Amino acid sequence: MESLYQWSRALHIIFMVAWFAGLFYIFRLFVYHAKFKNNSEICQAYSLMERKLLYIIMHPAMLLTIILGIILISLNPAVMKAPWMHAKLTFVVLLIAYQIFAGITHKRFTKGDFFLSEKTCRFINEVPTIALIAIVILVVVRPF
Repeated sequence: MESLYQWSRALHIIFMVAWFAGLFYIFRLFVYHAKFKNNSEICQAYSLMERKLLYIIMHPAMLLTIILGIILISLNPAVMKAPWMHAKLTFVVLLIAYQIFAGITHKRFTKGDFFLSEKTCRFINEVPTIALIAIVILVVVRPF
């Protein structure tokens, strides 16, 4: 059982890192997509990059991170009594919402609906960094 827990934890961290790589990059792509919204060739290239990032990296990495997190909790259900875990899971839900919003943004940008400015995309791009800092502190320091 200990070995299964350790392997699950290692894989959870690996897929979490892959997921965050996508979370860090997707709105950076939107920054440049919005910046070059008047150039259809560049817009097509950014739309393709966004789609591949979302569907080939981010969605699978998110799902595997969540599945492995559920496995970890099922192997150690007592962790659900810890306040830090509730706070961590709140940030995970926010990251899932962030990713859903990224998918919506991609679809709208691809259709030429640039409802977010370059500057707004730069600001939104900082959200995963804040979430990562909070999650790492919650898991490692367990401040509650």
